[in-house]
Amino acid sequence: MPAVASLPLIQREIGDDRVCVLTFDRPESGANIFDEATMRELSEHVDAIEADSSLRGLIIASAKKSIFIAGADLRTLLKQAQTDGLRDFIAEGQRVFNRIAALKIPTVAAIHGACAGGGYEVTLACDWRVASDDPATRIGLPETTLGLIPAWGGSTRLPRLIGEDNAAEVILKGKLYSASEALKLGLVDELASREDLLDAARKKLSSGKRAESKIPSAKGKTPPISDPKSARARALGVITTCATNPIDESLKLELDAIVDLGKTESTQNLIRNFFLAEKYKKGNSSAKFEKVAHAAVIGAGVMGAGIAQWLSSRGVTVILRDVNRELLDRGLANVEKTYAAAVKRGLMTEEKAQQGRARIICSTAPMELRDVAFVIEAASEKIDIKKEIFRELSMQAGPKTIIATNTSALPVTELANCTVSPDRVIGLHFFNPVSRMKLVEVVVAKETSNDTKEHALAFVRQVGKLPIIVRDSPGFLVNRVLFPYLLDAAELFEAGVELEKIDSALVKWGLPMGPLRLIDEIGIDVTVDIAATLEKAYGRRDRAPDILKRMREVKLLGRKTGSGFYKYEGKNQSPNESLAQWRRGNAPKDDVDSAAVASAEEALANRLMFLMINEAARCIEEKVVESPEDADYGMILGTGFAPHRGGPLRFAEHFGLKKIVDEMERLAQTGDKFAPAGILRKHARDGTKFYES
Repeated sequence: MPAVASLPLIQREIGDDRVCVLTFDRPESGANIFDEATMRELSEHVDAIEADSSLRGLIIASAKKSIFIAGADLRTLLKQAQTDGLRDFIAEGQRVFNRIAALKIPTVAAIHGACAGGGYEVTLACDWRVASDDPATRIGLPETTLGLIPAWGGSTRLPRLIGEDNAAEVILKGKLYSASEALKLGLVDELASREDLLDAARKKLSSGKRAESKIPSAKGKTPPISDPKSARARALGVITTCATNPIDESLKLELDAIVDLGKTESTQNLIRNFFLAEKYKKGNSSAKFEKVAHAAVIGAGVMGAGIAQWLSSRGVTVILRDVNRELLDRGLANVEKTYAAAVKRGLMTEEKAQQGRARIICSTAPMELRDVAFVIEAASEKIDIKKEIFRELSMQAGPKTIIATNTSALPVTELANCTVSPDRVIGLHFFNPVSRMKLVEVVVAKETSNDTKEHALAFVRQVGKLPIIVRDSPGFLVNRVLFPYLLDAAELFEAGVELEKIDSALVKWGLPMGPLRLIDEIGIDVTVDIAATLEKAYGRRDRAPDILKRMREVKLLGRKTGSGFYKYEGKNQSPNESLAQWRRGNAPKDDVDSAAVASAEEALANRLMFLMINEAARCIEEKVVESPEDADYGMILGTGFAPHRGGPLRFAEHFGLKKIVDEMERLAQTGDKFAPAGILRKHARDGTKFYES
């Protein structure tokens, strides 16, 4: 009879064949994680294994449906990083994993489900790894994406297993690989069906202990990393010294690196972002809704086609309607292009793409919409056009159909007033490109019912997007916070500051692209239109400078026309020299602090960031969003705001609210758009913050 020893988190079973199986099974949880209690239990089990000379092998497994071990408990890590307990926790993990690696009996990890971070590191302490070929099995070391490094032996043992170059690629990218990809990379030794996994692991024990192999020499394929203090640089430092350092020394480097990184503001922000993603993914509503099976999208432009493609890829049948046949054909071509790119990048199979394409039904004529759960209007950003569409939709939609608009700045309440049921109208602002941007602003209009809001939130989550609730006000959250920053950058360019200097300063600061390049991506015409809407509500700080209006007049509209602030030829771009005729001396002299922006990149980046911070603060003050997390995470998702800086308000607190207010008051002497928001002044005066911790 098998001998069984159960502790709360891990079960130890020894069969008649004298093979010990350790099964991780955290109670009342769908996931296994490593926290102090789990590590303590694992250590106790290893004590028993070391003391039993009759054992002939060890298998480490999981009882969970879709997770092997998800890694270290990030809440524990975040807390310990802030209270100096991280070193002891990581050192204990290294000690326990070293004991597994030193066992005299062969050891095999039987991996099914997500096996990430510390979950994969414990398998690296085993001799062999057998993984299920199930789609739920995803394997990798994502620590660098959180500002950390694999420090339970991952940075030390992986190069010894697959070589420095391959280990660097796995660790620096931080992605999770499918079982077949993991086999090709050497992350696992064999694949088996889920049903045969334990049997395959038992057979693998017959291979005995794994022989030590020489680390393959590096071929120098890893690109240099610019920031020597970053997690990627610290991980690379361990990886590239593996061939010359003994394991103990390499593990010490891991330990020192993760402790140093854990203290940094950037790492703590990245870990907080991880929890925010979980929060917005799950929501806190207890309301239950049937999955949406049918939807309609009105307007086949870039956004309409993008929304239709995304919904169809997530199992929703979509009516795509546009009165313009040519636009409809172009929209379908864009849908096809997105599907083809997804297949090429390995994000879906050709079969799944074909199924998705088949879910889109196109029409230039009105169609029956009574059985459609959601209708999303994505027509031109002209209020009169949208109002006319909403009047028609109000008559065509069923009594339970929710009518949504994808507007990026126009008032949803005004559109709702054109319908017979304004309580069933809401804003669903997707971002471009829809296939890559995770954020959807859920815009609650004046008469939007709570049921409509909750149903919209559930729908957004159903199709794999992250919703943030915003109050209906011009620009909502993202465009309102973004535009003063964009328009000031254009004004600085008009006043004579070089394009490369502006964009380079913000890229170095941490944004994915500079503000002028972003205006080109948005489109100069769209930028001017949104600015006009915002200026009516907020005044001078959202006024488009003359250079943007002149560019629109001569059709220099950005990337879509091949020329804007930059000239685009294929994948290449270069500054557009033809704009010189509208620069220098054209901007209002009293509104540009030329001395400050000419001095240093840091001063330039700060000036532009202060405008973003100020507007985010106003959104809190005016209750456009409910919390500073909404403002910060919305900007990270919607604009690529440097995740390691935590969002505008987190960054402001780290920079110092009083220091920011003092700087803004100095800048306000040359332009009132820099006048600090009341809530910023109050925090600076009282020594309080947006966040409690």
